[in-house]
Amino acid sequence: MSDYLIKVNCDGGARGNPGPAASAFVVADLGGGVLHQDAKAIGNATNNVAEYTAVFMALEWLVENYNQPARVLFLLDSELVVRQLTGVYKVKNLGLAQIVFAIRQLEKKFLGAIHYQHVRREQNKEADCLVNLALDKRWPLE
Repeated sequence: MSDYLIKVNCDGGARGNPGPAASAFVVADLGGGVLHQDAKAIGNATNNVAEYTAVFMALEWLVENYNQPARVLFLLDSELVVRQLTGVYKVKNLGLAQIVFAIRQLEKKFLGAIHYQHVRREQNKEADCLVNLALDKRWPLE
């Protein structure tokens, strides 16, 4: 991980799958300093839609606020999403394919290199916490 300049933890979740859903991301430098974090409720959706939406939100923030030749490591606890974004699995669901297309468009706008990696749920606690805060309507913090 020392080759990367920043890491982005992404998470999404739905209560009911589909059900009330939220997406969140945390951008940090490798020292652990948080550069930005955000979360939002996205209405009724599946867990997969929420996970992909988190990646989209993070990439959108990076393009608008941190668009420089940086190496970025995206960490997700959804193995499916990571395998689809890295091309190991095909995206067969039309709704997910549309989100992936939007993500690919943002990737083209980002000046840096992007890598996606699966992590265990325990290694994604900050983003998971933000998802639950958004679902509980307690985000943004006051």
